[in-house]
Amino acid sequence: MNRAKFKEILIFVAGTTPQIITETIYALVHRNPPVYPDEAYVITSAHGKNLIKKDLLKSGIFTKFCRELKIPETILTEDSVIVIKDREGKYLDDIRDGRDNECLGDFITEFIRNKADDNSVRLHCSLAGGRKTMGFYLGAALQLFGRSWDKLYHVLVTPEFESNPDFYYKPKKDKKLTPLNPPLSKMEKEEIKPLHTKDAEIVLAELPFIRLREKIPLDGKGFKELVSEGQREIDTAMIQPFIRINLKERSIYIGDTPIDLVPLQMMIYIYLLRQKLEYCKYKDNIYCLECAECFATIAELSTKPVFEKMLKDYRLIYSIQPSRADDLREKSKEGMSPEILRSNISKINRAIKEQVKDETLLPYYSITTVKQYAGSRYGVRVEKGKIRIE
Repeated sequence: MNRAKFKEILIFVAGTTPQIITETIYALVHRNPPVYPDEAYVITSAHGKNLIKKDLLKSGIFTKFCRELKIPETILTEDSVIVIKDREGKYLDDIRDGRDNECLGDFITEFIRNKADDNSVRLHCSLAGGRKTMGFYLGAALQLFGRSWDKLYHVLVTPEFESNPDFYYKPKKDKKLTPLNPPLSKMEKEEIKPLHTKDAEIVLAELPFIRLREKIPLDGKGFKELVSEGQREIDTAMIQPFIRINLKERSIYIGDTPIDLVPLQMMIYIYLLRQKLEYCKYKDNIYCLECAECFATIAELSTKPVFEKMLKDYRLIYSIQPSRADDLREKSKEGMSPEILRSNISKINRAIKEQVKDETLLPYYSITTVKQYAGSRYGVRVEKGKIRIE
């Protein structure tokens, strides 16, 4: 991918191992093609930030690292090491309980959401480091908001170097390191063989993930709410396929199934679908669920104003024969009679029942009635988000 196309932003979660930052950057720079970071952010606890400042930034290791790899030191500063806050706005020193864990999920999710709103950047997210829950939330947030060009990684290091506090990357000049947990006897100490950084391997594993952004509406604030929304939308998608209507082509498809209705029936059916899209009383609600507030009585459907609205779609259906709409208006000057409406509603339902083989879909796409104080109200149960009219 052309580097000039994106601003490359690295995002880490880290706990007590600042090494994962330099190891991941080292692996990215040595990829083919290489990825040169423009910015880096580390999400961590207050304790984690202190370790990063002491062991990586103030020690001079990061400066030396950047100079050796010819990347700017400014990609990571103390300001770009971000500490998670609790509900009261206090910095978390550690993730100790369920409440802290929930704050962590919300914090990481909101951070990724904000960064992913900028289409000029590409996110490189590393799961290595930090508590397991931190890696989980980072991966989950990227599933919710990541774009097709964003990346998710895990860095793998040769075992004997992986937990060695003196190993941060492979310097150009070989360096000897003392192995961890050396034997205690003097004789055994003399037999210890040092580790050579030239023998270390740093491998960056790119992890595939399901991208839900643009596939499902996600308006929730916290992580739990977003997951609940996403699950509900997925469940709805599994049960209710899209209903697509093209007026000029006189076509109706429920999923891949074509529904054959005569123009008059098509006009009535589309009006009831438009009720959900254009006259919803609760536009802020993503899902209709059991709401039937947009359903209309036969008396309401038979009025002249409603008939005039229906007639607009009828004209589009008969776009090459505009006189058909004029003829229908002449026959129904004061609106469609209740008898004609009831008859055509029955015919619409019969046609849908005959043509839709999956009976579980019929309650969502047939015209149903709801008993209310003003009499029976008619409408279609399908979720408004599943309706497409062209």
